[in-house]
Amino acid sequence: MVRTCCVIGCNVRSYDRHGNKLGLSFYAFPTWKQFQGAQVSDVTKRRRRAWIAAVRRADIKFCSISRYHLVCSRYFHSGKPAYEMDQTNPDWVPTLHMGHSEIRTSHADRHRRRTQREQKKALVGGFHNGAAKCEGEASAEVTTEEQPEMDTTEEQHHNNPEILSEGQICDGHVEAEVTGADAENADLRERQTEDQRPTIDCVRCVQSRAEINRLLEENRKLKSLLDKTEVNENFLQGDTEKVKYYTGLTCFAIFMSVLDNVKAFLPASKKLSHFQMLLLTLMRLRLDLPVQHLSYLFNVSHKTLSSVFADTIDVLYARLGILVHWPERHCLQATMPPQFMETFGNRVAIIVDCFEIRTERPSNLKARAQTYSHYKGTHTMKYLIGITPQGAISFISKGWGGRASDKHITEQCGILNKLGFDIRDAVGMMCAEVKIPAFTRGFCQLDAKDIENTRAIAHLRIHVERVIGSLRNKFKMLHTTMPIRSLLPCEGEDVTFLDKIVRVCCVLVNMCPSVVVKPDIHETCSC
Repeated sequence: MVRTCCVIGCNVRSYDRHGNKLGLSFYAFPTWKQFQGAQVSDVTKRRRRAWIAAVRRADIKFCSISRYHLVCSRYFHSGKPAYEMDQTNPDWVPTLHMGHSEIRTSHADRHRRRTQREQKKALVGGFHNGAAKCEGEASAEVTTEEQPEMDTTEEQHHNNPEILSEGQICDGHVEAEVTGADAENADLRERQTEDQRPTIDCVRCVQSRAEINRLLEENRKLKSLLDKTEVNENFLQGDTEKVKYYTGLTCFAIFMSVLDNVKAFLPASKKLSHFQMLLLTLMRLRLDLPVQHLSYLFNVSHKTLSSVFADTIDVLYARLGILVHWPERHCLQATMPPQFMETFGNRVAIIVDCFEIRTERPSNLKARAQTYSHYKGTHTMKYLIGITPQGAISFISKGWGGRASDKHITEQCGILNKLGFDIRDAVGMMCAEVKIPAFTRGFCQLDAKDIENTRAIAHLRIHVERVIGSLRNKFKMLHTTMPIRSLLPCEGEDVTFLDKIVRVCCVLVNMCPSVVVKPDIHETCSC
């Protein structure tokens, strides 16, 4: 499309008669940007009026300018209009060859002086705590604020209405042409305030630096608060009490050690890191938090969290289950506590007892009968647990219905192969001896010897009950009523999901200090 210049007396076209491009550029009248702030609105409005006044065509009005009215590059010093906010630039408005003398031919001198002043301000600001960057911003801000006062005459020039041949005035404003004397007065006022500006700029520079420092400090505080609320590595690091409360472990180093051993086997997740997977699993075991609550806390769905919990338990059971370990005989004898040595010498191998976990009532009548415990008065799963004289859990059986007796569980759970608790005949066949409290068996009371033996056995047997109490109190999930689905065998395995949970809890208890043997006063955690 052929473009033409709208300036009076200009016959320039974008193409000649032969269709060859002439190499000129054409620019539309600037628009009035009303919705980008008061300052931009005022500057763009004055610039649009200045262009109209420079072109001086009767058919071009402020409120109605055709998109075909263009000004060619011949009327600008640099060949194109200046940036709209650079009001002192000579190309802020077309000035060359306009065909009338009312418009000043150039603002080049004023633009040069302003550039020199800005460079001088930057140098002055550099001596005040290295504020060169801030200086440029502050000087630009001061110049913008003082622009209406210093360039009053120029503003009056650009606020002049377009001069129409029929004497009409667009937009209802009366404006006057800028005179040469007014321009000289404006330049004089600029030179008079030139010496005062560096001081003002320096003050603003100091204020700007102070504001930047305040915002940086506020940003650091907000980031610190955000790290504390987000459940990630920073949530536990450096806070031992928080580690104990949420995981049951004694310190952050043990938690990270567990993570290092299992993270390679944990499933990948887009929403949860391996750290969060392990943390939410331990939090649920430790505090018995509802799945819905953990879902909100970790910002995942109920289904995702349940799946992650089950997968993490499987990995912990497979990778760490061997930590419930039956020690060698010589190891037991070398670490036998004094109270056991005084009573039984170095012959004690294990202290056993049973504990029960409540379950939902099965719908199947046979399962309902097998799980009902007369001792607890409800449906339970019973586990046989064994500890070493040092207090470490060395054996945990699979789950049995609450109706099963301790004798039956002992005979069938596999502890006999490790020489554990059983009736006397079975133990005798295994070349082992069992020590249990004496019973009256129809007598009114025990004789003095039985009383002394029972008191000694009960004094040491209490340690297994303390370990069971520590296990149940440390992991509150063992106090809750377990759903029926956790009692079903896992796919391709002969253990239930509840068996895995109980064994994982035993492993985690073994990672904590023993409740039987108090740690040395000089032993402290390295983390």
